[in-house]
Amino acid sequence: MPNPPSALSRRLSVVAARERGVGAEQLRLIGIDPDIFEIFYREHVEAVQRFVVRRVGDRERAADLTSEIFLAAMDSAHKYRPRRGAPRTWLLGIARTLVANESRQRDRQRAGEGRLRGSALLDEDDAARLDARIDAAARSRQLYRAMDRLPRSERTILELVAIDELSLEEAAAAAGMHSATARVRLHRARRKLRTELETAATSQTPNEEL
Repeated sequence: MPNPPSALSRRLSVVAARERGVGAEQLRLIGIDPDIFEIFYREHVEAVQRFVVRRVGDRERAADLTSEIFLAAMDSAHKYRPRRGAPRTWLLGIARTLVANESRQRDRQRAGEGRLRGSALLDEDDAARLDARIDAAARSRQLYRAMDRLPRSERTILELVAIDELSLEEAAAAAGMHSATARVRLHRARRKLRTELETAATSQTPNEEL
């Protein structure tokens, strides 16, 4: 764990984070500095919520997973290295891992769970926004059913690029693979998904003789 910053260093870090966002040089402080964490949370919570609700269709589960993602970020912030990607990329990498293992993570009691519970994320406006996002995500279920038939590695890179709007390099970093491998898997995923959607559209065409 990093040593606690001096009072002056802390003030300067907070000012810099408020002006420019939490950068790579400050991210390691989110686990020990509540002000830096609050700035980091507010900066990224909407992106994390969008990531989660695209994959989880229940408000409470989405809120709990969002909570767990930020708790995991706090717990592992001291291990962050800039070569793993920008803070947002690193955070979405954590989100990808936790969502993929949601069924196991749901039963795990984290030591710091009391610091940030899922229900604490939700005031009335938060709940309305989360419901709206879930409703919007529900309209894409056909697309997700097609994506479900892709190999996991191909679906992962496709989601990160096409849905979460990461660059190929950022998506590769979040998925823990080389850029060249990510490029090949993205190409394969898009080709297979196009075939799946074309097949689904053909099968849903009404029979003109009926």
